[in-house]
Amino acid sequence: MTLQAIRTETNAMMDREAFFRHQASNLEPQVVKDLAAKIEAAGVEYIYYALPTIGSRVVAKMVPANHFRRNLEKGICFHRTALSDLQNDRHGNLIGGGIEAREFWALPEPDSFVVLPWDTSVARIFCTAYEPPHLPDVGGRPLAIDTRSLLARTHAAFTERTGFEVRSGTEPEMTWEGPGLEVVKRPGSSPAYQVENLERMRPIYKKLVTYSKAMGLDMIEGDYEDDGQLELNWMYDRVENTADRLVTYRQICKQVAREFGVTASFMPKPYNGQMGNGCHHNLSLWDGDTNVIEDADRVELHVSETARHAIGGMLAHAQGSMAVMASTVNSYKRFWDAGQFAPSTANWGLDSRGCLIRISANGRMEYRVPDAAVNPYLSHTLLIASMEDGINRKLEPGAPDEGCDSAPALGAQLPLTLGDAIGAFVSDTYLTSQLPADLVSIYTKLKEEEWARYCGSITEWDREMYWETMP
Repeated sequence: MTLQAIRTETNAMMDREAFFRHQASNLEPQVVKDLAAKIEAAGVEYIYYALPTIGSRVVAKMVPANHFRRNLEKGICFHRTALSDLQNDRHGNLIGGGIEAREFWALPEPDSFVVLPWDTSVARIFCTAYEPPHLPDVGGRPLAIDTRSLLARTHAAFTERTGFEVRSGTEPEMTWEGPGLEVVKRPGSSPAYQVENLERMRPIYKKLVTYSKAMGLDMIEGDYEDDGQLELNWMYDRVENTADRLVTYRQICKQVAREFGVTASFMPKPYNGQMGNGCHHNLSLWDGDTNVIEDADRVELHVSETARHAIGGMLAHAQGSMAVMASTVNSYKRFWDAGQFAPSTANWGLDSRGCLIRISANGRMEYRVPDAAVNPYLSHTLLIASMEDGINRKLEPGAPDEGCDSAPALGAQLPLTLGDAIGAFVSDTYLTSQLPADLVSIYTKLKEEEWARYCGSITEWDREMYWETMP
C-alpha cells in the first residue's frame, strides 16, 4: 500500500469516528449536568433539535425536554432529503436520493442551547449531521451536505494551514409590509435614514433587538434604508458564530412579523426601482489579536500584502461563487436595476460602494454580492477557500477602483442570471474541489431545477409583452 493510500484510509477511519467522539463529548458528566441546569433554570419543556438546510432554511424536530439525555446520546433522525429542502424535481422525484434515501443521525451541540424569548418553555439547539453509525464504510462520518459542520471543518483546516482566523459581520436587509408601515418620502427621493420612517418601525425594531439580545446577538446599530426596508446589525465574530446568528435572526424576524400581523421578507429583489435585500459579508483575517488587513505596510486605505492576496483569490473565484452568493432566480434582478448599489463586476475599491469588494477605513473587506437569501455557511466556506487560494498563489487583485473621480477599474463580468451562475460554479474546479462531491452534485441539481422551473413559467411580463402585441 502506498503512503498516500495509507493516509487516505487513516483519514477515512478518523471520519468514521467523528460521531462517536461527538457522542462521548455530549455524555461527559459536566456537560449533562450543565445542560440539565439550563433546562431547569429556564423552565424549558420542549426543545427544537435543528439543522440549517442547503437552502438556508431550518428543519427541526420537537422533543419534550425531559428526554434531553437520550438525545445527547442517540441524537435525532431525519430523512436525508430534509437537508435538500425536500425539493422535488419536475418529475416528482425528491432531489438528494428520493424517498428511498437513508436517514441521517443528528447529534445536538450543547453549547448552542438557547431559550426562545417569545416562549421560554421552548428552547433550540443546533445539531451536527452524521451518516448512521451502523452503516458499513461510511457509518459515523459527517454528512456531506451538512453545510453548518462543513464551515466549521473548513475554517479549522484553514487556520491550521495558515495560522489565520476568519471573522465576519453580515448586514442582512429585509422588507416589511403591513398596516402602519406606509412609507413617507418625497417623489423622486429615497426614504433612507429618515427618522419618521424609522419611528414607524420602532415597535418592530425594539422587539427585534430585545429578542436578538436574548438569543446571544450583540446588537450594535440599525437603519431604515428603502421602502419598508430595515437593516439591523450585530457585532462581528468568528464566521461560524456569525452564520449561526444570521440563521437565528431570520427566525426572530419571522416571529416578530407574526406578532405584529405584518410580513417580513428576505426576498432579494422585491420591487423594481428600489434597493434589493442584500447581506454584505464584512471579512477580516486575524493572527491572534492582530487584524492582518491592517499590517504595518498598510497606507491610508490600502491593504496589507496578505489581504491583497486574499482579495485576489476572492476576485478570481467571484464568478464561480455567484450561484451561492446570489442563490435564487430573483437574486439576479438586483444586478439589472441600475444605480441600486449591487456590483456586477469582480473588482475592488477603496471605500467604493460600487465594487464587489469594498475596503473600509476600519480594516475590513466588505464582500457586497451576497443577498438576504444566502446560505451563510456555504458562502463563508467558499470565501475561505477563495482567500486561501489567493494567499497560496499570491494572486494580485489588480488596480483598485479609486471612486467616482476616476475611471473604474476593470474586472470580470459576473453572471447575470442563475443559469449562467450555475455554469460558472461547475466550471470553477478549484471551488468545487473544496466541497464534498455529494454537496456539489445536489446543490447543482437544486439550482438547475429552480432555473428550469423559472424558464418554463408564464409570467405577467409575458402577458404584457406578447398577449395583444403579436405578431
